[in-house]
Amino acid sequence: MQPEIELGPLTLQTFGLMLGLGFVVAGIFAQKRLAELDRPPDWAYEMTFAAIVGGLVGARLWSVVEDWDDAKDDLLGSLFSGAGLVFYGGLLGGAIAVLAWARWRGVLDLKTFDVAAVPLAAAYAIGRIGCQLAGDGDYGKPWDGPWAMAYPDGTVPTTEEVHPTPVYETLTMGLVAWFLWSRRRSMRPGGLFALYLVLAGAERFLVEFLRRNDRVVAGLTLPQLIALAMVVTGAVWLLRMRSARGVPAPARS
Repeated sequence: MQPEIELGPLTLQTFGLMLGLGFVVAGIFAQKRLAELDRPPDWAYEMTFAAIVGGLVGARLWSVVEDWDDAKDDLLGSLFSGAGLVFYGGLLGGAIAVLAWARWRGVLDLKTFDVAAVPLAAAYAIGRIGCQLAGDGDYGKPWDGPWAMAYPDGTVPTTEEVHPTPVYETLTMGLVAWFLWSRRRSMRPGGLFALYLVLAGAERFLVEFLRRNDRVVAGLTLPQLIALAMVVTGAVWLLRMRSARGVPAPARS
């Protein structure tokens, strides 16, 4: 765990570094896939920039709404604080921004959704490394197992040993990114993004059982409800594709 790195007079936040690295890796995957689809690879920079801006704005707004009782007394300070970024707010904000960019470019189609699938999974996996290094409170419930960890120097410290859930998520979503990349040529347009929704939603739904978020409905947390919606949306999407066209044939691109 290393929330900060000192480089002479500079203090670098490891969460921010991993967030930036995640966007870089996402851009590389997007660039490669755009080239395979005979679309300008440079669009990856525009797409990634839109995702960064929309994602950060969405994550911040969601965080403020989620902690409204604390934020309402200093709304501007809360909006521009360096703390509190919520994944689903970032996903929603980034998605809206990328959709707006795609519409502007005239490429608002299923292939564009597919281009985003691997970058989303890879960026999430790398971002969770930042959560682990920062000890920012995304760790899990108390546990005394063989790889339990404490985060005494984290930005949200705890001396109690807990599930290192950011590690679980990095490993799982890294595998998801690899699997999606290996399947990118073998699915019909839209199928890869639908598969991302199923796998990413299932991962978050399951890991939430080990985390400390409050239960809101039927013993489930808010992230679990959103994750469940992702799984259902992706599964219905895939089933509709199969029923409409039969077994997906390899896409030649």
